[in-house]
Order: sequence, then structure tokens, then C-alpha cells
Amino acid sequence: MTDHAHDLGCVREATERLLAAVAELDNAAVTESSRLPGWSRGHVLAHLARNADALVNVLQGRPMYASSETRETDIERDAPRALDVQLADVRDSTARFLEAAAAPADWSRTVELRGGVTDSAARVPFRRWAEVELHHVDLGIGHELEDLSAEFTEREIGFLVQRFAGHPDVPPTRLTDGTRAWHTGRETGDPEVTVAGSRADLLGWLAGRRDGSALDVDGGPLPALPPL
Repeated sequence: MTDHAHDLGCVREATERLLAAVAELDNAAVTESSRLPGWSRGHVLAHLARNADALVNVLQGRPMYASSETRETDIERDAPRALDVQLADVRDSTARFLEAAAAPADWSRTVELRGGVTDSAARVPFRRWAEVELHHVDLGIGHELEDLSAEFTEREIGFLVQRFAGHPDVPPTRLTDGTRAWHTGRETGDPEVTVAGSRADLLGWLAGRRDGSALDVDGGPLPALPPL
């Protein structure tokens, strides 16, 4: 069972690590390119702030974003801001999310996220934790996938494997780090492709942060994963 209270604590800790690291930058560094194509570090920080507010909407039964266009416009609007403004926005929006997520609620209820995706309310804090951890890596300021906790890495691999499970465009795939295995993709009689490597490399491939070149593949080519 998902422990949403534990995950909220992890969101708080991960956010503090990110804010402390970003505070070492300057205004010029915030305008430089992140690791996400077409996005500066300011875009990443603006997205993190607006995502926190969007998840408050989710928890309170409102649409996550007014529209895809509004989401993109808000990020573009906020991306050029000065470092101190970016830091304050991420800090304040995270506080709003933590407050909303700490309110008494039915955590077994189903909530709707972006694009009609549904999930249990209890898993929303983990989704926010993933946003903070992965986008910290995307900033390109020294925080790497290898620096993520073992708990987060294993849980996020499991989350993404579940997301691609049954996907018609992903062949039956077995992933392994040498100690445990996960299965994803189509559930058909096709031969299963085995993808092996470190947990950081497996997560990087599943999350679209690495091209999979560090992985060992047996039984066919490395599967092409649909965008998240």
C-alpha cells in the first residue's frame, strides 16, 4: 500500500535539496539550457512550480490544468524570471501542495490528472516526488540519476514499467539489474527482449533521460518507448 505521508516527507526533502543546489546558481545560469530540449533551467523551475499548483487542483477535484495551451503559456511566461523569484515560487508552490496533501481526505479515491489519466489520490505525492527528483537531474547542475535514493529509483522503475505494461507499441520486455527483474510491454506470444543494466541506466532509459546505449540487450533491438 502506498504511504502518502512518507512520500510527502520525501517531497519536502527532495525539494530542499533542489532549492539548496539552485541557490548556488546565478541569474545567468538560470537562463542557460537544461538537459531538456528547448528548455532553459528557468523553464524547468517554472514547470516545477506550476506542476505543484496543478497537483493542488487535482487533490481538490479541479482540472489539473485549464488547458495544454495554458500550461505551456504559463511556463514560457515564468521561465525568464530572476533566480530569487524562481526559488521563491518553487518554495511557495511546494508549500501549497504540501498543505493541500496534508489535509484529511479519502486517499483511496480516484483522481484525474493531465490527459485523462487517473490514479489513486494516495499516489499523487509520489508523482510529485518523481517530478522533483527527475527535474533536478534535468537542470544539469551536478545531480545525476546515480545520486537518487535506492528507494526512489526502484519505485520509479516499477511505476514506469507499469505505465508501459500492455502498451501495443512496446514488445514484451524483461528488465533486470542482475538482482531483480521487471516485465513490461505487450502481453503476447512474441519473444521477450531482455534489457539489462544498472538501475540508474534502466531508469534513465524508461524515463527518457538516457538513450539506452549503456544497456545490454538480448533477444532483439532495444525497444523504442513512447513519450511519457
